[in-house]
Amino acid sequence: MDRLCCFSGSYAQFGGRSSSGSGKGRSHDGLVKYGFSLVKGKANHPMEDYHVAKFVRSQGHQLGLFAIYDGHLGDTVPAYLQKHLFSNILKEEEFWVDPNRSILKAYERTDQAILSHSSDLGRGGSTAVTAILFNSQRLWVANVGDSRAVLSKGGQAVQMSTDHEPNTERGSIENKGGFVSNMPGDVPRVNGQLAVSRAFGDKSLKSHLRSDPDVQDTFVDNTTDVLILASDGLWKVMGNQEAVDIARKIRDPLKAAKQLTAEALKRDSKDDISCVVVRFRG
Repeated sequence: MDRLCCFSGSYAQFGGRSSSGSGKGRSHDGLVKYGFSLVKGKANHPMEDYHVAKFVRSQGHQLGLFAIYDGHLGDTVPAYLQKHLFSNILKEEEFWVDPNRSILKAYERTDQAILSHSSDLGRGGSTAVTAILFNSQRLWVANVGDSRAVLSKGGQAVQMSTDHEPNTERGSIENKGGFVSNMPGDVPRVNGQLAVSRAFGDKSLKSHLRSDPDVQDTFVDNTTDVLILASDGLWKVMGNQEAVDIARKIRDPLKAAKQLTAEALKRDSKDDISCVVVRFRG
């Protein structure tokens, strides 16, 4: 996901490390497996995508935590999100009784922390798509920006997130004093700069941007087989059903994630390409 400007900064003080490569894992009961693959795009800047893919135990529950963070104007904001967003969600007092409200509050508080942390951190920005799997039975997905989550139920693609694009939220942007540019040969941009209408950070544009997520939840039943989280480097060149069809054919989620990123490269995606594939029932 791009923004028309150049910025780079150190993220060492946040304990971040460039998120790239691939890996895999599984739930403690072995019923759910995941794999991830992150590939740097062709643009002349460092890798700006980060991810989370892990299982943790909390208060007697098993939680699967999965995320893609697609940064712009440097990697400081996605690095910060990788370290802090899930912990902020889980620290909300109401998390176990009202996950929806807790996710909304944690997203907002995390954005405020980014904006107030330092001028360099707040200047950059990032999209986010997060998924929390409760005891392999219920799934909560939230997103800001155009990174996307797609679930396969019975082989049919179900989009679990909302793409926040300037044209679709033009009214909100203009009501806040901003504008949406539509230059020939380019995508719509907020104030001629940012290609999404919601994001973490982006201090200079924040008065015209939203950072509240859309949140959806669903039960994981015996028709639920695959969840895909990916940055727009994948979705710009691949449809939801296409991605599901590729992932479902490959039992190993790591190999599925690698195949998806390889296919996006083959289709000449220019952006960083990051993908997490979660396979249910092993």
